[in-house]
Amino acid sequence: MFVRKNRNRSGTVSVQIISKDSGRYRIIKTIGCSSNPEEIERFAIEANNYIHYPAGQLPLFSTLSEVDQSIKSFVENMSNLQVRTIGPELIFGALFNRTGFNKVDDELFRHITIARLVYPTSKLKTVDYLYRYRGIKISVDSIYRFLDKLASTHKEMVEQIAFEYTKGQLKHISVVFYDMTTLYFETEDEDDLRKIGFSKDGKFQNPQIMLGLLVGENGYPIGYDIFEGNTFEGHTLLPVLQAVQAKYDLNKPIVIADAALLSKKNLENLSAQDYEFIIGARIKNESLEIKDEILKQTKDIKDGQGVVIKKPDGTRLIVTYSDKRQRKDAFNRERGLKKLKVRVKSGRLTKTSINNRGYNKFLTLKGSMTVEIDEDKIKEDECWDGLKGYITNTKLKPNKIVENYRHLWQIERAFRISKTDLKIRPIQHYLRQRIEAHISICFVAYTIYKELERLLFKHKVGFSPKRSAELTQNMYETEYILPHSQRKQTTLLKMTEDQQTLYDIIYKK
Repeated sequence: MFVRKNRNRSGTVSVQIISKDSGRYRIIKTIGCSSNPEEIERFAIEANNYIHYPAGQLPLFSTLSEVDQSIKSFVENMSNLQVRTIGPELIFGALFNRTGFNKVDDELFRHITIARLVYPTSKLKTVDYLYRYRGIKISVDSIYRFLDKLASTHKEMVEQIAFEYTKGQLKHISVVFYDMTTLYFETEDEDDLRKIGFSKDGKFQNPQIMLGLLVGENGYPIGYDIFEGNTFEGHTLLPVLQAVQAKYDLNKPIVIADAALLSKKNLENLSAQDYEFIIGARIKNESLEIKDEILKQTKDIKDGQGVVIKKPDGTRLIVTYSDKRQRKDAFNRERGLKKLKVRVKSGRLTKTSINNRGYNKFLTLKGSMTVEIDEDKIKEDECWDGLKGYITNTKLKPNKIVENYRHLWQIERAFRISKTDLKIRPIQHYLRQRIEAHISICFVAYTIYKELERLLFKHKVGFSPKRSAELTQNMYETEYILPHSQRKQTTLLKMTEDQQTLYDIIYKK
């Protein structure tokens, strides 16, 4: 018996199994008919298998060893070049598309963003990542040229895409959270942007920039801006708000920020621009009249209760009390005093040590030479244990004000994700456009991170986005050529249980 490909008048090809008996040809079986070359080849392979293994079973002995040898030979001849890591593109590439960033027509933008999520490191090492994990050869100069291009052509577009994503998740943006952080450079050189200032990373000898970030509920990104490293953070809130509002035609939301943004001028400017706000209050810095009123009204309040005090400028000061906060305040003070007593006992403190920095506020000068701890100041400080204040010009009820402010941790978490998981700093660039491009890529990566986080939470998966990134690093795909048809095939290798779970939630219909 043999296989015959018979061309029909219609242009199709019939694949048949033919036998020859006494000089005559007889059709044993027609496997199939098609005009598709690949399908015809598949029919031919099937026909050959029918001839060699008519019962549908492989022989038990010699032929089986030949099959084993064939498989063994196939595996032995596979090379590393035929196996590549597909996980980052498979998972984060899908999220990149879902969040809308594939509208940016630049493959390098895609690759660098995914690298930031999976293998956050310097641009030089990103070159190594792209070659080792994606098989893409590119020079570091190409990446730098792309960063210049991103800053000038794509930056506004990717920010708009991120905003539209957040708008789609939140539906209505009525509350925004704002905070500042510092990003340092591993150099000693300053310029017009990189300045030495107060570092929140403790890198006081390194020049830095200030990053102002605006997020919505659940930490979804809204907008950001960068400022010179020695900028007072209280001067950044209004410019960021106004820029975001103008860019996205956003109705004026309630602005929530911590006490670092609190200043009389800041609040006046917000009110003058018709912004409503909830700002953390520094109740110990209020006027004597307000402080007396606070202590008077909170003297007998219980855990979870609060009071409202109207201020002369028309704002309201909400002060709440918490047993948990009271214990924390007392513990921190006792720990600070313990260290302070050691310093006093050493005799090394002088009158220059008496200031309002930390627990030095409890020091006093006895006579003209001796520095002691003032027990009366400690007693006065204890009166404030457990109290927390909020200043607002909204008409919200006190419990709503406190509830909204408590979500401020979301922006603190956004900074933590950016600094740890995405490694936004230290920044390795010194040209302004490349610094801006680096921040932009991290902003995009954070947006994709939030989408992954949303899916993990929605499907109640028991691992984090960071763990997800680790899982993608050994999701493999192999490429091979079928021996009979010589067709090239790619196959996704079998995943672990966690990898399959991650894959399923990304591609779930």
